[in-house]
Amino acid sequence: MKEIKAVIAPQRLAALNDALRAVPGFAGMTVSRAEGYPTTAPRVRNAIRAELTDHVPRVRVEMVAPDEAAGALYDALVAFLSSGPRGDGLVWVTDVERATFVHKTS
Repeated sequence: MKEIKAVIAPQRLAALNDALRAVPGFAGMTVSRAEGYPTTAPRVRNAIRAELTDHVPRVRVEMVAPDEAAGALYDALVAFLSSGPRGDGLVWVTDVERATFVHKTS
């Protein structure tokens, strides 16, 4: 199993959802709000107000997938994010030692 995470611009979430639904093995994702400090932000801080507001809103997307589906999901994420503005996202994959998709049983 693999855990695939991405940090993206919030306005791209709906389109990303559509792109991922087309990938075989996509079982859903968890989405949460995040803030980030872009590499293009100024490095000089001269006021407390600037320090409190220099972060930009982002969305963190997380999913767990079987090994055989993880590569296609990763590739779809990278291709999708590569079509947007520079610095529009970050994608990474980590190994999951153990995971169970829990479903209610009758």
